[in-house]
Formats: sequence, C-alpha cells, structure tokens
Amino acid sequence: MSKRLVVSSVIGVAVFGAVVAGGLAVAAAATELTVDHATARYTPASGKKTASLTFTADVRDDSGVKSLNVLAWPADSKLDPTERDMRDVDRATCAKVSAEKAVCTYAPPITEKEAEKLTEGTWYVSVLATAKDGDTTFVPKAAEFTVVR
Repeated sequence: MSKRLVVSSVIGVAVFGAVVAGGLAVAAAATELTVDHATARYTPASGKKTASLTFTADVRDDSGVKSLNVLAWPADSKLDPTERDMRDVDRATCAKVSAEKAVCTYAPPITEKEAEKLTEGTWYVSVLATAKDGDTTFVPKAAEFTVVR
C-alpha cells in the first residue's frame, strides 16, 4: 500500500468522522418540549373588582409550540390528574416569541358566585404542553397558588 493511499484514507476517515460528529451535535442540540418559569397568582375580589387567576409559563420545543392545556385544582381535593385527563381541559393563550418558544397565559373569567365557592387554601396548576411535531409533556404540578377571601 503506498503512503499516498494511506494518507488519503486517513483524511477520508477524518472528514467522514467530522461530518458524523457534526450531525450528532445538531441532533443533540434539538430541544425537548419543556415548560419553564410557570407562575400562578390568585387575586381575591375587592371592592368592584372580581377575583382573578393568572397562570403564565414559557413553553419551548424545536418544532414550535402548538398548545398548552391547563387545569387548576385544590390540593385538598386529592385530585390526581393524568396526561389523558388533561386533553379535555381549558387551553392557555400562547404568544409565539421565537420559532421555538411561546409564552402561554391562562386567565379564566371568575364570576362572583364562582369565587365564593372556591375552596380556600393551596391550589395546584397541572399542564399538558403539545409541540407542533406532536410531542407532549405533562407537568402534574407546574405551579401553585393560594385562594383567600
């Protein structure tokens, strides 16, 4: 085997290795569907203002964000929502920030009668995020808040 052939083979293997490594780096850089910075705030009725609940979260995926389903529930109810349960609940409004990120907000209207019936104490917010490529992420306790009168 000539030295030139050996050098060409070594260079070919090095180039192939670099291409494969580059492909792996791109695949590794793909982001998984995540829900971050989730916060919830309940404000009781005061004067002429009605009670309100606002939940906000950052949702990211390399394919883009399709939706975020939201369920708020009292801790003392012993409710244990599953991913399947989350498919038929309210949806947050998601504002696209970039190709991969959206800020999602859930602020349901709460009537005076509904506010009076809310269980006082700790509440949790469960979410089901869905990416444009169909991936889902379920977070059973994405945030918590306290209901007081």
